Amino acid sequence: MAHKIYILNGPNLNLLGKRQPEIYGHATLADVQADCKALAGDLNCEISMHQSNHEGEIIDMIHHARVDGAGIIINPAAYSHTSVAILDALNTFDGPVIEVHISNIHKREAFRHHSYVSARADGVIAGCGVDGYTLALRHLARLLNQ
Repeated sequence: MAHKIYILNGPNLNLLGKRQPEIYGHATLADVQADCKALAGDLNCEISMHQSNHEGEIIDMIHHARVDGAGIIINPAAYSHTSVAILDALNTFDGPVIEVHISNIHKREAFRHHSYVSARADGVIAGCGVDGYTLALRHLARLLNQ
């Protein structure tokens, strides 16, 4: 049976490929989804990818993952630095969580250096561009198959 992996994306990631391509690159969220879907088949995983600009919707997605998800990959975007509520929701999830950031948040503005989500994450990938998603998927599959 394939493991179901939720890939959750926070605010402004719907504009990936259009917003600040000098930082985030030219790939779109649809490109990321296609890459993850292709890899998921090889890893015996199923993905459920979502994006929201609203904190409460992201929390609801985490709650859905509690029901049938084996793991979560999350790019909380700006909510990384502000959302104790997302951290609290992730703390209710029993499976592994991998946090992804397209840019290296530690080379950016000081306020981006702290992530509340990191306190729950089993791994953090930052600064690898959109390849961070497939790296996270590979790692999560490895964790789930141990």
